[in-house]
Amino acid sequence: MPAVPSTPEQARTTPGRQPVSAVRTGVGVWFVGARGSVATTAVAGSAAVVAGLHPATGMVTETPPFASAGLPALASLVFGGHDTASCPLPKRAEALAEGGVLPHGLPSAVRAELAAADKEIRPGGPLPGDTRTDEELITSFAADITDFVAGRGLARAVVINVSSTEPAPRPGDPRLPASSLYAAAALRAGCPYINFTPSTGLRAAALQNTVAACGLPHAGRDGKTGQTLLRSVLAPMFVQRALAVRAWSGSNLLGGGDGAALADPAAAAAKNAGKERVLADTLGTTPEGQVHIDDVPSLGDWKTAWDHIAFDGFLGSRMILQTIWQGCDSALAAPLVLDLARLVARAHEVGMAGPLTRLGFYFKDPDGGPAALSDQYGELLAFAADLGESR
Repeated sequence: MPAVPSTPEQARTTPGRQPVSAVRTGVGVWFVGARGSVATTAVAGSAAVVAGLHPATGMVTETPPFASAGLPALASLVFGGHDTASCPLPKRAEALAEGGVLPHGLPSAVRAELAAADKEIRPGGPLPGDTRTDEELITSFAADITDFVAGRGLARAVVINVSSTEPAPRPGDPRLPASSLYAAAALRAGCPYINFTPSTGLRAAALQNTVAACGLPHAGRDGKTGQTLLRSVLAPMFVQRALAVRAWSGSNLLGGGDGAALADPAAAAAKNAGKERVLADTLGTTPEGQVHIDDVPSLGDWKTAWDHIAFDGFLGSRMILQTIWQGCDSALAAPLVLDLARLVARAHEVGMAGPLTRLGFYFKDPDGGPAALSDQYGELLAFAADLGESR
């Protein structure tokens, strides 16, 4: 199954690095899951910041160290995507405002921007009963992306997976999971790819040769927004202070689409793998304890994460640290998604290729690099400096 251009003619029309012309100056952001809470919040939030209605709180790329990195302006981003849902973005934004995710009145203030993005959303899949092969689906999805880039006169586009978590594929499954179909389509269309979910994406075994040969930058996996963000700060503290962690248990209460998706034990297992990785990478071992995920529909897009850490102090003194994190996942994720879109688009512009390991700051399960958040931030600053030197 080919997942990148398979003929010389195709390769010439979908190169890994596209030149910027005087006409093609915009940057596309193509969301997989374009009508979900994260994508809707990102589109509405981008419009609000550009219009001066709200500050860019949570956007690391809007802080001084990134001013000289040559990142595309927020106003240059053009949104589109795939989704299996049919609710228009303006209506989705109204629902998020009713739930307290978006500020009251914001959906009306940025309705034109939401409607413009909604016109660029194409049907996703595969839906039940879809008889198309993997190759046919990849070809269809890639055509949607290339039509978007050409139709809007864009210099380039970045594909970002923000859809619901899917279970890990079963051994021997002859079909690619949906996330991998979209990832392959991104490469086919000559676009960098970001996996902000725990789903398989580019890590499918069948895509490894394609990924190695594509000449495109990519980053992932699973955005680090709450509980794992805190773990990546606390775990190094125990190591640096020579305190022995005996057990680290956690619980998540969440609703909305994520809560429903993660009610599936297989999807929850895929999610928890990233949460456990930061502890194993930092502590050098996996402590006792598990993370439990409970679907509480009444919470909507809000979540509560609780951690219970048992550790030993001097002379074997037994001690406990407990943390509680309460927040809105979409509001935590959206600025990070906008950061990543700008950083990866710039990396593509200057000709970078392969896994962008210095973007581990944003992921639970990154493509490499250190596990501690402070170290990851240092890598991110070095990455920004390199992007600036390429101007």
